Amino acid sequence: MKQILLSISIILLIMTASAQQRSSRSTADQSGSVNANSRIRPAASCQLTIARLRYGGGGDWYTGPSMLPNLVKGVKERTTLPICDTTTVVQISDQRLFHFPFLFMTGHGEVRFTAQERLRLRKFLIGGGFLWADDNYGMDRSFRREMAALFPENPLTPLTHSHPIFKSFYNLPGTPKIHEHDGGPAQSFGIFFEGRMVVLYTFSTDIGNALEDAHIHNVGEERRELGLQMALNILSWFFNQ
Repeated sequence: MKQILLSISIILLIMTASAQQRSSRSTADQSGSVNANSRIRPAASCQLTIARLRYGGGGDWYTGPSMLPNLVKGVKERTTLPICDTTTVVQISDQRLFHFPFLFMTGHGEVRFTAQERLRLRKFLIGGGFLWADDNYGMDRSFRREMAALFPENPLTPLTHSHPIFKSFYNLPGTPKIHEHDGGPAQSFGIFFEGRMVVLYTFSTDIGNALEDAHIHNVGEERRELGLQMALNILSWFFNQ
């Protein structure tokens, strides 16, 4: 029953937000700029609270406390997406999980789910939920292991530059590179279930660091802007998929 209710609420949420966003969003040019008209009208109502996922394993799930508040601020200033002013923290076992269809997780260390948590998270994702995981450098191996256990039939797949997530609000050539990490290219991966992307994994980039307060990481204004644009694209894609 929870799965059915979640699916219905997601459909209504997306339909409402899609209409609002299409009425206000203009086409972005290749430099990532948007028309000023898409920045001035606030959302009519609050329909979605972004939830940070608290996970086990010892990794610092709580890192970067200014990430999501700054993302919410960017949403309010630049879009009409009906995002709530506050964010929250949930665990997979939390009874409130199904009230928060958009989950965000990050960290530097180990990610580990219990068998019961895997089953419940899979149910959440199949039922209409979405997880964005942003590697803050150090969670890659354990996160990939957990995703393989969660969706053994649907592996993480690299997103091509043509994926609509890169054009949903700003026109981006691909995943922006924020931090050096091991020097590899920034990448985005997805897990797809019945044609819908249920998990987005941004790797070797650290979008979250671009969202944090400017004095915390010396990434420069250009990369901070690109990181925010990518995060806004993710939310815009979620509402308009």
